[in-house]
Amino acid sequence: MEPEPNVGEYRLSCELRGHEDDVRGICVCGDAGIATSSRDKTVRFWSLNPEKKPKYTMSKIMLGHSSFVGPLAWIAPNESFSEGGIVSGGMDTLVLLWDLKTAEKVQILKGHQLQVTGLTIDDNGDIVSSSVDCTVRRWRNGQSIEYWEAHKAAIQAVIKLPSGEFITGSSDTTFKLWRGKTCLHTFVGHTDTVRGLAVMPGLGILSASHDGSIRLWAITGQVLMEMVGHTSIVYSVDAHVSGLIVSGSEDCFVKIWKDGICVQSIEHPGCVWDVKFVNNGDIVTACSDGVVRIWTVHKDRIADSLALEAYASHLSQYKCSRKRVGGLKLEELPGLESLQVPGTRDGQTKVVREGDNGVAYSWNLKEQKWDKIGEVVDGPEDSINRAVLDGVQYDYVFDVDIGDGQPIRKLPYNRSDDPYATADKWLLKENLPPSFRQQIVEFILQNSGQKDFTLDTSFRDPYTGSSAYIPGGPSINSGSSMKPIFKHIPKKGMLFFDAAQFEGILKKIAEFNNVLMSDPAQNSLSLTELELSRLTSVVKILKDTSHYHCSKFADADIALLLKLLKSWPAALMFPVIDILRMTILHPDGSNLLFMQLKDENDELMEIIKKVAVTSALPANLLTTIRAVTNLFKHSYFYPWLQIHRGEVLDAFSSFCSSSNKNIQLSYSTLILNYAVLLIEKNDLEGQSQVLSAALEIAEEGNQDVDSKFRVLVAIGSLMLEGAMRKIAMDLDPFPGSCIKLGDLFNGTNELCPLIESSLPVEDEMFSCNMS
Repeated sequence: MEPEPNVGEYRLSCELRGHEDDVRGICVCGDAGIATSSRDKTVRFWSLNPEKKPKYTMSKIMLGHSSFVGPLAWIAPNESFSEGGIVSGGMDTLVLLWDLKTAEKVQILKGHQLQVTGLTIDDNGDIVSSSVDCTVRRWRNGQSIEYWEAHKAAIQAVIKLPSGEFITGSSDTTFKLWRGKTCLHTFVGHTDTVRGLAVMPGLGILSASHDGSIRLWAITGQVLMEMVGHTSIVYSVDAHVSGLIVSGSEDCFVKIWKDGICVQSIEHPGCVWDVKFVNNGDIVTACSDGVVRIWTVHKDRIADSLALEAYASHLSQYKCSRKRVGGLKLEELPGLESLQVPGTRDGQTKVVREGDNGVAYSWNLKEQKWDKIGEVVDGPEDSINRAVLDGVQYDYVFDVDIGDGQPIRKLPYNRSDDPYATADKWLLKENLPPSFRQQIVEFILQNSGQKDFTLDTSFRDPYTGSSAYIPGGPSINSGSSMKPIFKHIPKKGMLFFDAAQFEGILKKIAEFNNVLMSDPAQNSLSLTELELSRLTSVVKILKDTSHYHCSKFADADIALLLKLLKSWPAALMFPVIDILRMTILHPDGSNLLFMQLKDENDELMEIIKKVAVTSALPANLLTTIRAVTNLFKHSYFYPWLQIHRGEVLDAFSSFCSSSNKNIQLSYSTLILNYAVLLIEKNDLEGQSQVLSAALEIAEEGNQDVDSKFRVLVAIGSLMLEGAMRKIAMDLDPFPGSCIKLGDLFNGTNELCPLIESSLPVEDEMFSCNMS
């Protein structure tokens, strides 16, 4: 029988290395092992090595997601899975089911519109998933059998209770208890996103929040205990039958709690995304440094002294890289060897790095030496005296009464912060109108004693475009306020691919036609002399752009193109697709094609599926994505593009990570055109999907500058109007960061100025004049 895990201090047992980026999720799979997910797009299974307990060995790598993977769930061995199964959810909106025996995916569950954030298994074996799209879905035999909008804001977690009921946590600051699709109770109390949930055996429900706290709730909704100690977002919480609770946070600490008291803090070299107890009381942690770590209180499972020293050294290096001294990074300070260089004047000061500290020296001109002044520390006063709000320390926490019988609001502020940025972030968080901005700034300045602060009269409000308030200046009519003016954002008009090498296209078609003619099995697919002549005539019309206003195609011309696209082998299609791409830009040609789409057989959609799904050849993908992009040329295609938005993006989304720069640029242009269209149509659901797709491209590290340019403009255009800002703030972090998108831009619309500042002055990158 295992001793209770709370008999001693947790120490490092072992490190599991293999992931190439942040480890995002942990799933304890009974006594078989541990599954982990990562930003590196993989799921990995670590088997317990029976000969070297408690060492784990990576035995399976599961590849299939096209973006980073988050939540995991375990299916115990059954008739279908002799060694059990794993369910994974990703930012690519997919839920994948894996057979642990083979490490192969056996089901792809499509339905969510945005990132999948939570997974659990129902008592009858159904998969239940949650998403940033605000829905919960139930899956059976690979099909979505029901779904419902469980919250009005992004859902961040879903767990199953022993009773069979479900709990969902959301960015709306609440979590809910569900029996089927019926909400039995809404738990209210947190002041920010509910990010993590867990069952506390025999007592109730644990919740972890962005407000920095962990709470224990009775199933009736009563708060039994509140645990405050983390200084940043708490991402995960778990409980053990012994009564211990463990939590992981963006503050780089794992904290262990007993009866509401923090009994141990374990520092990590990065953000702690997930924490889980193993049945024996050991703790598993997932860190942003890409390492999974096991922690134990059992002496026989503690790592050897070399491993412990190596971890301590790694942690020290990490802390050194983050530590700031006098506003400078400690690691950027010169070493002691810099004191060998004489000073230039008496009293000159220099700060150097000594171990984990910064030490100030002064040049003694008379004695020609550096005199030690003392250690340099950040912060004007002891942090013990600083105000605390939601577990975070500030120089000030003001009470703000906005009147109208509304409750007092808490406004945190540090002296080193920009008061304008603080006001913007606070107004957005409190859902208050931006017209309060100047009052809040002046309130901050007055109450923090900054009487000599110079108001920024050149400021342009990111919400309204208005200038800052100037005492004694004329009033500004809020009804005539302007939107911010940027060069590239929001993007107006569509982009097209309007150049082609027609001679090369005809030459390639003739070459492919000869291949078909020489193959007895495919001879019937070849073009006749009359059909070749017709294609030549089509190309002649397309080349004569000066007569596009009056030139016409015959119905047989379009029929021939569609016939070839349906009948020719996939490997020979791309020159024909290229002719179709250019035909779409011709007024009469596009109109005749549009007539074809009105029929029951949507031949264009069938071509897209044939190209992207059946045979994903780079040349076919490139020409097809550009052909669809050119559909945006004509407004009568807009309804078709909206209706088939999901199918089109799904068909091409898996190629956003392609190393082919032309495919990258083409897909980014398609995304940008969709952003422009859906903003114009005020299609919020569509905008959400396009924003998610654009962020997925932005996350890719191999995008060329032109492609990333267009994606950033799409993101900026979507967020400028404000409707997508809340959704963007609920999406997961950018790669290599523990900061949410909203926090990255201070919760304001500073994204758009940031994008503008990084874009070219000229419009060259908006030229699509490519063949």
